[in-house]
Amino acid sequence: MFDSLLQYILAHENLVFWSVLISAITFVGTLLIVPILVCRIPVDYFSHTRREPTAWVERHPIIRMALLLAKNLLGCVVILMGVAMLVLPGQGLLTIILGLMLINFPGKYRLERWLMSRAPILRSANWLRKKAGYEALIVNERRR
Repeated sequence: MFDSLLQYILAHENLVFWSVLISAITFVGTLLIVPILVCRIPVDYFSHTRREPTAWVERHPIIRMALLLAKNLLGCVVILMGVAMLVLPGQGLLTIILGLMLINFPGKYRLERWLMSRAPILRSANWLRKKAGYEALIVNERRR
């Protein structure tokens, strides 16, 4: 089995090189970016029953659409990186949540609140915020 793996690596050196390089870059990148983004979330972001209107509503429609498209594409990339980090080194669940926060879809805010109300995720986010000197997130999840 080890011989067949070694043969595959030798036969596909470029693929293995680029896979390892991209994995290392995303690992280091998420270690740097995820804590910054988690700390940028307003303390009360998850405490409202409805999502507050964004400042983008005031923009010109073409600019607003371009910004929304760029934000949604970035969110999709971040989600894919998070899914990969579930099996690769990195902060997979937090990265997926941050990607979800970037994209727009119906029921997004309710999903964000539900995910962030899960104890392990909230504990991880608040640990990162505490280490950076920020207040803990306030999450009021309505029980049904």
